[in-house]
Amino acid sequence: IYTLSLHDALPISGQVFAYEIESDLAIKASENLRHLSNVSVVAASACEGQLPEADIIYVSAGATHPLGSWLDALKINGRLIFPMTANSGFGVMLLITRRKENSYAAAIVSPAGFIPCVGARDDTASQALGAALQSRTLLAAKSLRRGVGADESACCVGKDWWLSTAEPD
Repeated sequence: IYTLSLHDALPISGQVFAYEIESDLAIKASENLRHLSNVSVVAASACEGQLPEADIIYVSAGATHPLGSWLDALKINGRLIFPMTANSGFGVMLLITRRKENSYAAAIVSPAGFIPCVGARDDTASQALGAALQSRTLLAAKSLRRGVGADESACCVGKDWWLSTAEPD
């Protein structure tokens, strides 16, 4: 999982934090990227604990749902893109953009198939996602909601989040 914090100056500058759960891969990545002073490789899971504030979070393994820690780390106008995949079959690349403190736009970018993301899998979320993929209602998602109960616009409902066909608040 990569988080990126950009500064306003051009050319683009900023800090990149790459999280790698496999310690041998983290060591190799650190060695290969040591010439880049703005890149840090963290030998840990980005599914546990708090992440640094980020403009961009890219997850490169399939999750059944967006983690609260990922959403919380997004700055206003920050984007999270990750493969949202059920326990079997293909899923979708989901792009979430934080519009305001508690407002998130959502869009399906493409079909996706990835290895599972350790720490971001939940059987109940997988079942809800599988049903939404089967019915194709997920393709109409326009926003992600948190902290409120699902309403008639819900197209995929998780434990503490849901995707809605309504525009973001």
